Amino acid sequence: MNSKQEKYTNDLIHESSPYLLQHAHNPVNWKAWNNKSLETAKKEDKLLLISVGYSACHWCHVMEHESFEDEAAAKLMNAHYINIKVDREERPDVDQVYMNAVQIMTGQGGWPMNIVALPDGRPVWGGTYFRKEQWRDALKQLAHLYKSQPEKLLEYAEKLEQGLKQIQIIEPSEDTNELHRDFFIPVIEKFKSSFDSKYGGYQRSPKFMMPNNYEFLLRYAFQYSDEKLLDHCLHTLNRISWGGIFDPIGGGFSRYSVDEKWHVPHFEKMLYDNAQLVRLYSKAHKITRNEWYKEVVETSLEFISEEMTDNSGAFYSALDADSEYENGKKEEGAYYVWTKKELSSLLGDDFPIFSDYYNINTYGKWEADNYVLIRTKSRDQLAKDLHIKKEELKNIILRCHSKLKKARAKREKPGLDDKSLTSWNAMMLSGFTEAYRALGKQKYLEIARKNAEFILENQLQKDGRLYHTYKNGKSSINGYLEDYAFCISAFLDLYETSFEEKYLNQARNLIKIVEEDFLDSTSGLYLFTSNKDRQLITKTIEINDNVIAASNSEIAKNFFRFGKLTADLKHVEKAEKMLQTVLQKIPEYPQSFSNWLDLMLNFTNPFYEVAITGEDYKNLAKTFQNEYLPNIVMAGSKSESNLNLLKNRLARDKNLIYICELGSCNLPVTSAKEALALINQV
Repeated sequence: MNSKQEKYTNDLIHESSPYLLQHAHNPVNWKAWNNKSLETAKKEDKLLLISVGYSACHWCHVMEHESFEDEAAAKLMNAHYINIKVDREERPDVDQVYMNAVQIMTGQGGWPMNIVALPDGRPVWGGTYFRKEQWRDALKQLAHLYKSQPEKLLEYAEKLEQGLKQIQIIEPSEDTNELHRDFFIPVIEKFKSSFDSKYGGYQRSPKFMMPNNYEFLLRYAFQYSDEKLLDHCLHTLNRISWGGIFDPIGGGFSRYSVDEKWHVPHFEKMLYDNAQLVRLYSKAHKITRNEWYKEVVETSLEFISEEMTDNSGAFYSALDADSEYENGKKEEGAYYVWTKKELSSLLGDDFPIFSDYYNINTYGKWEADNYVLIRTKSRDQLAKDLHIKKEELKNIILRCHSKLKKARAKREKPGLDDKSLTSWNAMMLSGFTEAYRALGKQKYLEIARKNAEFILENQLQKDGRLYHTYKNGKSSINGYLEDYAFCISAFLDLYETSFEEKYLNQARNLIKIVEEDFLDSTSGLYLFTSNKDRQLITKTIEINDNVIAASNSEIAKNFFRFGKLTADLKHVEKAEKMLQTVLQKIPEYPQSFSNWLDLMLNFTNPFYEVAITGEDYKNLAKTFQNEYLPNIVMAGSKSESNLNLLKNRLARDKNLIYICELGSCNLPVTSAKEALALINQV
């Protein structure tokens, strides 16, 4: 340790989070979020300064360089505050509570998020990115105010605390409303009113992909034969995957587009986005058999396997947005963008076609001399326009991709956040499982199984509860509701794909812990944080679907699926009660309730339990897995099983398929074609 480092007491050097370690050599006396740090603030009667971000966050890096590496700013922070750095991905509970506070105080949120709180943790001031001068001035004023007129901050903290508690009050529904199909009519119209018919998605910028929105909309359009809605969903998937937000060279999606046409991404690549989009494009491929969707899935999973997977089978969290140019200057997107001169030199005779394909022109130009690859037409249309056979065009573009991938490999790579989060791993496990079902590639199922074993071996505590994070062989932080929600989904997915009952049993165990550790007795919904953990200033009940589905909507869907698979009606009833509790909130802003709406389709349309028995049950099941059938659960076995769906359904030397609805089964059939004919969508 050099003399400069000895001058400070920065505790982050002892952490494993890549984001916290990025700040371990700041001249700020950073502490991690833990009981000791929080008690120190009370003991010394100092304001808490809580700064929240994540490793792939561009503006987090900017603020670090401008303020947290600045000696004068650090001196001010160290003198008057207990400074706590939080990785929002490690501590989503802390992030949610203080993000709610920032949104109440400022009307907006984002990262970095910076909060000043009383020694007991109640917030009094906050915001996102601050320029150095703003930052220093605000901290001086707050420190002075706390010293001279602490009662003012105390009064404000009390009012804000009441506001935070108010937004978390969720009353259970007194009346049980009939779940009716007509409910969807105004809801779908509200979705449609915000669509961007030109570029796909919604009329806004920046644009986020919102996978759970499109999973619901695709399903609704398919089940109700709404051709216009289906066209918009597929148009959106096309424009996203043709745009710069999808990386055609290395595979995978960036976090969001800064513009309306999906051209220029915020270049960070997050595991959770790619997990959900792989699943979405796999389902879209089932509906359309579109070859391009298959390529999107395959190249994205290749990216995950090459760049985001540990030898243990764990998936890493993120790739940074920033990387270095050859001159050593670090900028967002440096790894991904190209100059026209570079492309022409690398691609030679293929450049003119590549240039037309990816708009190396004023449309595809980003800033300075840099281009972000974007196309505006299908490969079929481009082949016609270029007067070339489709297969020949495909081969030329693949050849160009290969050359550019080799050239890009020589560049400085973006930083890797190599921690593994249980919830995000489970999402990616589900992505691989759905890709296997859609494309039939055995290696996808094997990768999913390996990740499941990673979770079972490393992320399960001795008492069966989950850990949230894993890094360098160490598992830590008690699991949150999102960890349970997405792990249960993943294990149910694996059961319905492999029919290994150990995965169904594991889902059962996790459901039991959710009911023990997370239930909010007032609302009947589930708290984000376990009742075994230190309580924060307010309790959080997550019901709004965002870029990731809300943990409560995912739990409700799990209850429904588990209940249908096990013929346990009490879990189906729980799912309905949870849906009833949020039902009246949905019409006002349905985009925030799309996963709940997906659940509602289960209650308002035919839903089937499929049981397959006999020696050839796995091959028969593949027919169902390869079809888009969002309204079934499926069990299968070649031997006797105690699972209610399969009990007493085995017949010697016969392969039988039972299609059941509400526990009542048709007579068994012997061919998948006959069975599929018994499944209605509406």
